[in-house]
Amino acid sequence: MKKNVNGLIRAIEMVYGYGIMACLFGGGLTFFGYLAAIIFGGESATNICVFIYKTVFPILTYASTVLVLLGLLKMYLSGETALVITTKPKSKS
Repeated sequence: MKKNVNGLIRAIEMVYGYGIMACLFGGGLTFFGYLAAIIFGGESATNICVFIYKTVFPILTYASTVLVLLGLLKMYLSGETALVITTKPKSKS
């Protein structure tokens, strides 16, 4: 059972890692779209910005949300803890 869970954790970690990297790369590419809109100007700029806002951003938002949930599932299955305040008992010396 532990072997199967470790395989699942590695698979989720792989999907999560590459997926978040693709989302960050796609988000960074939108900068170049807006830069092109500034350069072209006019109606073309409006069309580029509307396309990015109505098509690209929703895809990136949904994909990153699903991938973050996969990352949380991976943390839960592997027993990792993050952003948790732990106190160590004081040793009596």
